[in-house]
Amino acid sequence: MAALRRDGRASLSELAHDLGVTRTTVRARMARLIASGEIAGFTVLSRADVAAAPVRGLMMLQVEGRGTDRVMARISGLPEVTAFHTTNGTWDLIVEIGTPTLEALDQVLFAIRRIEGVTRSETNLLLSTRRPIRRPG
Repeated sequence: MAALRRDGRASLSELAHDLGVTRTTVRARMARLIASGEIAGFTVLSRADVAAAPVRGLMMLQVEGRGTDRVMARISGLPEVTAFHTTNGTWDLIVEIGTPTLEALDQVLFAIRRIEGVTRSETNLLLSTRRPIRRPG
C-alpha cells in the first residue's frame, strides 16, 4: 500500500523491484487487497480537475439531533461538494468544497448553512495541497 501511495501509476514490475518480490507476488497481493476492499478504487487527479475548482475549502458542520442523514442527503446533491465525512467531537460533518471563484464558494456556504438541521459551521480555505513523501521503511 505504501508503494502505491508513493506512485499510484507504478507498474507491476516497478512495484516488484521496489518491494523485492516477484511480479506474480505483487499481482496476487493487489488482487487480495482489491477483493478484501482494502483498495476501494483507483483514480487520477488531473490538472483540469484542480483548475476547474481552484477555490477549495473544508466546512465543518454541527447538526441538530438525529438530522445527520437528512443533511448528508441534501449536501450530496450539491455539485460543488467533492466529499463529506462524518466525524466525532464538536463537528458532526466535514464537507470538502471546490468552486471556480470565492463568490461561488460563498453561495455554496450560504446554501449549506440554510439546510434544516445545520446549527453551526466553520469554514477553512485550503491554500495549498502537498502529499507526504513516504520512503520505504
